[in-house]
Amino acid sequence: MPGKHSQGRSRTDSNVSRRTFVKAAGAGGAAVGLAGCIYGSETSEDAVVWGIDPTAEEAVGDEILDLLAENGADGVDVRLQPGDEDTGDRRDAYTNLLQAEETQPDLFLMDNGWVNVFIQRGQIANLSDELDDEDLSQVDDEYFESFTETARDPDSGDLYGIPIFPDYPTMQYRKDYAREAGYDDEDFDEWATEPMTWSEWAEVTEEIVEASDAEYGLATQWDQYEGTACCTWNEVMSSFGGAYFGGFDTLFGPVGDRDVTVDEPEFVEGLEMMRTFVAEEADEHTLEDEYPLGLATSNITSWQEEDAREAILEGDAVMQRNWPYTINSNLESDEGDDLTVDDYGAMPMPYAVSQDEAAQPGTGGSTSALGGWHIVLNPNSENKEEALEVIRATMTDEFNLGMFDLFGWIPPKPHLFETEEAEQVEPMGNYIDTLRVAGENAMPRPVTTVWSNQSSRIAEEVNLAVAGDKSPADAAADLQGALEDIEEQG
Repeated sequence: MPGKHSQGRSRTDSNVSRRTFVKAAGAGGAAVGLAGCIYGSETSEDAVVWGIDPTAEEAVGDEILDLLAENGADGVDVRLQPGDEDTGDRRDAYTNLLQAEETQPDLFLMDNGWVNVFIQRGQIANLSDELDDEDLSQVDDEYFESFTETARDPDSGDLYGIPIFPDYPTMQYRKDYAREAGYDDEDFDEWATEPMTWSEWAEVTEEIVEASDAEYGLATQWDQYEGTACCTWNEVMSSFGGAYFGGFDTLFGPVGDRDVTVDEPEFVEGLEMMRTFVAEEADEHTLEDEYPLGLATSNITSWQEEDAREAILEGDAVMQRNWPYTINSNLESDEGDDLTVDDYGAMPMPYAVSQDEAAQPGTGGSTSALGGWHIVLNPNSENKEEALEVIRATMTDEFNLGMFDLFGWIPPKPHLFETEEAEQVEPMGNYIDTLRVAGENAMPRPVTTVWSNQSSRIAEEVNLAVAGDKSPADAAADLQGALEDIEEQG
């Protein structure tokens, strides 16, 4: 069984200062079209329409409306409009709606990785002009600085969004299966805060598969979509000491004046590990001497978040890499296995090299992709005052803690994360320690005005490499050239 691991410390223990991290980090269900249904009833011009995550809308839509009403928006007719499950498609739909100057949705739930681009395009409302000084002071005083910076104009400092929740994944696993392999609560306590190396993790996972009814070890997301480029591959690459653009300090530019560092040994080795996990047979591109073949299902190359969540819930997988909401969803699901906290664990993401050994600055060690979502205002809204009341309702502690309880959305304010109320939330409070470690080791995506073009090419190349349709070395070389071209075009 794995022993203690020394490389799970905060990424900010590297040569990247805490202040630099805080500032830089901030820069970082079935699909339903935005023209589709409005939750609850038909929409009207007088209703405030909020474009929102489809999984949350489906699971707790009524409860979200109740929380808004209970915390200041009781006089506002609010309708929830689910966007596409694919985050890239949702971003594109929002872009089209705002370019067309549509008046609804009045509010959008936007990924922290998109907001700066929408600010630069002048497509969302300046909340520094719309909110009261008291509201703006609350954001300054109470919210995680990293997420606040995400929603600010980098030049003026004006605020364009209110953080709803930070997000960073963990490796979730079936404790009930692990017990069949001889692991116990002492092991689970250690795993909760002490990251394993990928090789240690793979050995443990293989043992659990062999001792249980699971079909395979790992469920994750590796489709050709935004989530692979920004998150799942970003995590693996960073844990191998790799980076897209020369390390942590150049994540956010300057575009065209930074090195592209994907055609490097650490980048290729990370792809080879993931290829080994899905390969049925060894070949020149697998690392079978270091990692077990076939530890993951090859289906991951077409999977997104819900596919992985369902796989572990139904008992097919031992482990899944996923966001905090899936813990809450799986422990309260009426489908699949009837899981409890005693059956379900979480651990920080595994790593390949330590931070001291990493080739690129600010990488290495356990790495979780930094996610998170903000609420922003449509400047074309015809219900602006009512929409601002909805925004203010989302700024209350009660709304934040309520969403943590309902759906696992981590509170966006540091003082709430440490409260007894948060620790007592069932089931999420049982995973606070793991979430804290994951948050300390979060890696932002390199968001700039050219990231959309870059991320689609990244997702394509790393998907092809892991699926076995292209060699990892060729994928890295081709991606190097593609990213250099995009950087030069600016």
